[in-house]
Amino acid sequence: MLSRTADNLYWIARYMERADTVARLLEVGSRISLLPSAQGYRSEWDSLLQATGMAHAFAKKHGEPVQRAIETFLFFDRDNPSSIASCITAARENGRIVRTALTTQVWDALNTAFQELRGLEGTKRSSMDLSRLTDWTMRHAAMVRGSIDATLLRNDGFNFLNIGYYLERGDNTARLMDVKYYVLLPRVDFVGSGLDNYQWTTLLRAMGAQRAFHWAYGGDVTAAKIADFLICNPQSPRSLATCTAGLVNHLSRLAKAYGRATEAQDKARNLVSGIETATVEAIFDEGLHEFLTRYITDAAELATAIHNAYLGGEMR
Repeated sequence: MLSRTADNLYWIARYMERADTVARLLEVGSRISLLPSAQGYRSEWDSLLQATGMAHAFAKKHGEPVQRAIETFLFFDRDNPSSIASCITAARENGRIVRTALTTQVWDALNTAFQELRGLEGTKRSSMDLSRLTDWTMRHAAMVRGSIDATLLRNDGFNFLNIGYYLERGDNTARLMDVKYYVLLPRVDFVGSGLDNYQWTTLLRAMGAQRAFHWAYGGDVTAAKIADFLICNPQSPRSLATCTAGLVNHLSRLAKAYGRATEAQDKARNLVSGIETATVEAIFDEGLHEFLTRYITDAAELATAIHNAYLGGEMR
């Protein structure tokens, strides 16, 4: 496969997963902001910007973090390359470039999301509830992912799409948990309190994982159980364990198809080894924020290795 085609497919998946995650971040911020006593190390909306890595860009354009300005910045702002509007537009443009590598169903899902987005952009912002916008985004992201899983040939293009998905999803799971970290410790005595547990439950709900969590664990909701579910549990579809295992699987399939392994396979195996040997106790001893930051850094290094091995040349 031409590396530029692989690159387009890889970024279709990353952009759609990123749009989905920004919507979920907005959902987390909105739900936590409804708590009258939610006053963390930073405000819930500022913590959202910090976790996404967009705080500097927002401050440069808007100054102080105000809820409505943050909502617009994260959903509609074309100057923000990680806004939902920018991500869906970029995913659709990548799909247009490699239209012949996609099934009709995948292209229709991408194009429909883009066309409906244009309609939303032409609607008065005051008439659109935030929950409507986040639900719309998550629904279309699921439709794109579903059409890929249901209709595409399991070839190297499918592998590059899934590498993009798993890399972005793992990074975003860590960032969603980091939003919780920024609001988690307004005071040490909040840990284990009703507010603390409610915030963890809110995070699960925003990730669409509340019912799956209760199937897996049952009983009381605790920080330790949720951290285990979102980091270590391979049955959880958004856990770091699931995402890293998916990366190893699809990178191994590429190595087999192309007859050689690269630095990307080594980094992916190291990443999954770090997750498989982790325990919740060790993670909390290190510090949840520190563990998540390290994972995000390692995932970024893996992304660089993938680009160097497969996406930056003329043909692989």
